[in-house]
Amino acid sequence: MTAVGPVAGHPPRGLRWRRSLGSLLSVALVVAVLAWFLPQFTSLSDVWASVRGMTAVEVVVLLLAAGWNLATYQFVLVATMPGLTLRQATVSSLTTTAVSNTVVGGAGLALGLTYAMNSSWGFSRSRTSVSLLVSGLWNNFVKLGTPVLALTLLAFSAPPTTGRLAAGLAGVAGLAGAVVVLGLLLRSRETAARIGTVAGRAASAVLRLLHRPPVHGWERATSRFRDRTALLLHARWPGITLATVVSHLSLFLVLLLALRFLGVSGSQVGWAEALAVFAFARLLTAVPFTPGGLGVVELALITGLSAAGGARASVAAAVLVYRALTYVLPIPLGLGSYVFWRRNRSWRRTPNSAPRTDLVPETV
Repeated sequence: MTAVGPVAGHPPRGLRWRRSLGSLLSVALVVAVLAWFLPQFTSLSDVWASVRGMTAVEVVVLLLAAGWNLATYQFVLVATMPGLTLRQATVSSLTTTAVSNTVVGGAGLALGLTYAMNSSWGFSRSRTSVSLLVSGLWNNFVKLGTPVLALTLLAFSAPPTTGRLAAGLAGVAGLAGAVVVLGLLLRSRETAARIGTVAGRAASAVLRLLHRPPVHGWERATSRFRDRTALLLHARWPGITLATVVSHLSLFLVLLLALRFLGVSGSQVGWAEALAVFAFARLLTAVPFTPGGLGVVELALITGLSAAGGARASVAAAVLVYRALTYVLPIPLGLGSYVFWRRNRSWRRTPNSAPRTDLVPETV
């Protein structure tokens, strides 16, 4: 009698069990934060009362800032993906953000959806991979560098605490590691090939535990990645850097405006302190405990801003308004953009037929 392996197309039973457990833990964390933690600071009725207390001008300014924040990441996508239009980037960004914010493990699903959307518009998998690699690295550069900037700014106004020093050192270590990996990858084709070989062996070892076949050809793939990535960065790194920084600062602007409009003054929490707490909360989202950091971000922001001197009820109201504009709002917009993508045929091309540019030569 021969052993029967896992059914093709279905993950192993152990992997399904671990995914289910991860989902349950994520739900438990979200429920604990929303049902137990938040009521210690404020109630939904108090939040609504605070929102109603804002002037019409403040509401309009917040909505404009939220809209601008949603629009800024499209510039990163256009900068890292030669040939991608701003309208296509908008549809892609809104749709994948909605998936990441609503599904446990949504980052992986959003990744696959990005490949599917770009392929439907005629872009090859390699062009999408380079865009994801560069935009992901630059996002992490800014995310890891922000605590360092915030700690430096705070050093001029107050002695840094142990928590701030830890966040700053974590940012420095992570940023240095990311820069080293990128430098090694771009150093030469031979170095890139060696990185691909090591990564392929590691991936094969993990797949072996899951009873999957090993991977092959990663050394050739990383060499091609290196060539195209070096070409893109040589031409566009200033624009990519500017677009990424603007995107992150736009997100912080929504938080800062929510704090000010809902009663947390500069004398209670200065903008540099708010930036430090914001940077620490962003570091926590590097590990996807929950979809879109739901529960984790609220916990970090409310405790951090309250500890900095903000009134607890006002801080909680501001954080909930901020999350409504940056976490909840993209979900219905992303649903609409997904429906548009599925029904719109005017942008469709056969795979790998998108026009090439000087940054996407045939030889790479």
